[in-house]
Amino acid sequence: MKAALEEAALATRTSTPDVPVGAVVVLDGHIVGRGRNQVEACGDPTLHAEVVAIREAVSAVGARRLAGGTLYVTLEPCLMCAGAIVQARLSRVVFGCDDPKAGAVCSLYTALSDPRLNHRCRVEGGVLKEDCSRLLKEFFETLRKRGPRFQG
Repeated sequence: MKAALEEAALATRTSTPDVPVGAVVVLDGHIVGRGRNQVEACGDPTLHAEVVAIREAVSAVGARRLAGGTLYVTLEPCLMCAGAIVQARLSRVVFGCDDPKAGAVCSLYTALSDPRLNHRCRVEGGVLKEDCSRLLKEFFETLRKRGPRFQG
């Protein structure tokens, strides 16, 4: 999770700062994919940290399925990212803080444990929750201070 937090911090250090969410995919004890939000930096709404990390991981592994892999992410995945997790067949997801507005793991939906889907994975939430939450709170406090022009 510390590697995911490092990725999250990098998301804010661009000319167009992104919401600080970071993710890493671990397979066989090694990080095979890293990602951070790049929605604002690249102007692409699909470039969430989880999707970026999954794309890098499947490229590194040379296969579209990441069975046995664990995704560590600083914020509970949204519905789009939960879909990518299911499609990648990740075995486990570990996340930092809940996302009461868009979370699709336990807050609004339970997509990763839904028996109607063809894949489910183990989930563990609340890992380094305070650190993950603090990074997000500080980012949005700074954004609010800058005024409405900077509030997407």
